[in-house]
Amino acid sequence: MDAVVASAGDHSLNQYGSGAGLPDLVKALEHKLATENGITQFEVMVTAGANQAFTNVVLTLLDSQDKVVLFKPYYFNHLMAVQMTGGADNVVYGRCNPESWHPDLDWLEECLQSSHPPRMVVLVNPCNPTGVLMSKSELQRAHKLCEQAGAWLIVDNTYEHFTYDGRQHTCVSGPHVVNIFSMSKAFGMMGWRLGYIAYPNADLAADPEVGFQMSKVQDTIPICVTQMSQVAALGALQAGSSWVRQQVQGLSSNREAILDALSPLADGTNSGVAGGEGAIYFWAKLPQGFEDDEAVVSWLVKEHQVCVVPGTACGCPGYVRVAFANLDEGKCKQAAAQLKRGLQQLVHQGAAALDGSTSVETGVDRSAAPNEDL
Repeated sequence: MDAVVASAGDHSLNQYGSGAGLPDLVKALEHKLATENGITQFEVMVTAGANQAFTNVVLTLLDSQDKVVLFKPYYFNHLMAVQMTGGADNVVYGRCNPESWHPDLDWLEECLQSSHPPRMVVLVNPCNPTGVLMSKSELQRAHKLCEQAGAWLIVDNTYEHFTYDGRQHTCVSGPHVVNIFSMSKAFGMMGWRLGYIAYPNADLAADPEVGFQMSKVQDTIPICVTQMSQVAALGALQAGSSWVRQQVQGLSSNREAILDALSPLADGTNSGVAGGEGAIYFWAKLPQGFEDDEAVVSWLVKEHQVCVVPGTACGCPGYVRVAFANLDEGKCKQAAAQLKRGLQQLVHQGAAALDGSTSVETGVDRSAAPNEDL
């Protein structure tokens, strides 16, 4: 914010800016991508958030008849971007391992070797919605498979800084790879709408025109990203990553509280709960008989004042996505307790829970409980 205040009187920020981004910000991002992410031979384009970055990529690289792979459960905004750009009928839904929820790369290999392979494969790492983190070897294999098939590999790295238990996020780069990043989550800049794309430069890219074509998309949608947002992003980058690491480390108690809240679904094991490796999510399977996850989510809001995302929104009915960020420790513990009560009620009462709406724990004053979004 100090950078924003210091630039408040700079009238040049009221004018159109470079479509690629403020030169100082682009330079800082180039340094970050090279030193922290190990990406080489690339160009940068600053966008109004990672969602706009993905839309730019779809519009640049896909025609309406081209196939694109989204692994289920997918990030819903990725599907919507493909739908809005005319490719809804050509989405190929990839499989994930039903235990680990990591993308099934054996399936991907078969898909890419088919007579009509996809033009684009999309990975989210760490994953929204599952909270799993792909290993370096998994990413390298996906990269190799796409390169051999002549398909573009798009990796959404929005949650790159959110990893746990000693795990490390990695990136891959190459002629067929486009990486997407966001300032929103790590730096708490959601409202500033700032993301960026790292795409192969003309010397490396499978299609040397990709940068030129993407610049036309950029000029059509935002023309340029709000310049004051770019000033804020540059200030955040200059402040360094130590603040980010501190914020991520501070999520450990929330993560533990939500994992405990989901214990009624694990039934003594972790088979019903996945994630927590990266990003800010757990992915949990509802008890048998609750395939209508939207009804369960609505019931949790009304009866237990907590909100989770139904798996249906991500292409997987019968599951829920549960977040453990965006609440302070005290509120998260309270919300986790409410969620746990609701899940215990589902497990103990079955379908009758949604009909009777009788709490497992009597004497709960719901009027005093906040409606927390998990």
